[in-house]
Amino acid sequence: MNKKVGLFVSLGLVFLCFAMWGFAGCITNPMVKAFSKIFQMSATDGILVQVAYSAGYFVMALPAALFIRRYTYKMGMVVGLFLFATGSFLFLPASAMGEYYPFLFAYFVLTCGLSFLETSANPYILTMGDSRKGVLRLNIAQSFNPIGCLLGIMVAKEFIIKRLSPLSAEERAMLPSEDFEVVKQTDLGILSSPYVWLGLVVLVVGVLLLVLPLHTSEDKEEREKLNFISTMKRLMVAPGYKTGFFAQFFYVGAQVMCWTFIVQYGTRLFTEQGYSEVESESMSLNYHMLAMVLFCVFRFICTGLMKVISASKLLAVFSLMAIVLTGFVIFSDDMLGLYCLVGVSACMSLMFPTIYGLSLRGLNTEDAKIGAVGQVMAIVGGSVLPPLQALIIDTGDFGTMSGVNASFIIPALCFMVVMFFGVQSRMREKDTLIEIIGV
Repeated sequence: MNKKVGLFVSLGLVFLCFAMWGFAGCITNPMVKAFSKIFQMSATDGILVQVAYSAGYFVMALPAALFIRRYTYKMGMVVGLFLFATGSFLFLPASAMGEYYPFLFAYFVLTCGLSFLETSANPYILTMGDSRKGVLRLNIAQSFNPIGCLLGIMVAKEFIIKRLSPLSAEERAMLPSEDFEVVKQTDLGILSSPYVWLGLVVLVVGVLLLVLPLHTSEDKEEREKLNFISTMKRLMVAPGYKTGFFAQFFYVGAQVMCWTFIVQYGTRLFTEQGYSEVESESMSLNYHMLAMVLFCVFRFICTGLMKVISASKLLAVFSLMAIVLTGFVIFSDDMLGLYCLVGVSACMSLMFPTIYGLSLRGLNTEDAKIGAVGQVMAIVGGSVLPPLQALIIDTGDFGTMSGVNASFIIPALCFMVVMFFGVQSRMREKDTLIEIIGV
């Protein structure tokens, strides 16, 4: 395989990986509400799906980085895909057992694979050319992520939510125990099926990555000489690396909260308008899909804007817009709030890859492998912060404000942290420019 063909194949397979973990994340968001209904749980218990989902990223990030240091980005992605497939297949025995916690274990194993995959794929993209255009390349690759997200929401809506029993949570609670078990088992089988099919696709991609040669710029000699302690010391003093970790932590938390609880937000509005719970959930998912369309479209728009506007400036501006929109989500008691919540996704479109790229900017290939650990471990924000929002929702109304509305104060605070990082990065770029021109 010649160099150009190798590069084309490499990009195609890696872009597919970006789409697949987007699919996994977004098909999972509506499952918080689905599991809560199936097992008759509170929002706080249901959000454990997201806790388990994000925990795998945190636990496996460092082992993944050490593995990549010893081997290659390619092998890191292969291991990640096989773990990804294993977690997906675990939905079959979890469904057969009929209990909640085996599903949480399946999600955990699945995201252990995603941790390997993202720890490998993101820095791999950064190393495939001019380092000055690394953030741009990463944004292009990440543009395939929302495509997978959109497909995941569509599958969740059409092949899971619509096929679940139409019985409301209250109606399920009144069923005799035998009838409730039958309904529960049927619903769990419906919920598990798409994950099993996803596992088969992931397994095929993993085999292709294993057997096909990929374009690489890695230097084996440098890899063997890497000193972990020295690398960590360099990372701790690298401009923007530590603040980039916190920005990513709070961003991922905000993303999970906005996409998970859009269903609760919309369901409350539509039930107040006289729709049934099932109808309200289905309509809310339509708005979730619209949010993903905006996310996808604006990912490409922002990638184009980065050719003329600095990534840090765009990050700061879009974070400010997200804060304003979230304010309307909190204080609006009608459809305006839902429209603004959908609009937040447009603002989030550039955040993850931009924070990632700005945090690792200027690092050499080997430092980036370890540096990527922090950015992947930061995904644990999606495990830590959503339960806080769920607790607020379960608390109930706050005076005239619903608990669902009030809970979005947490995403608003998260976007403030992201904006601070964007402003800080912009100021650092200006200092660098002054040094270059000798002013």
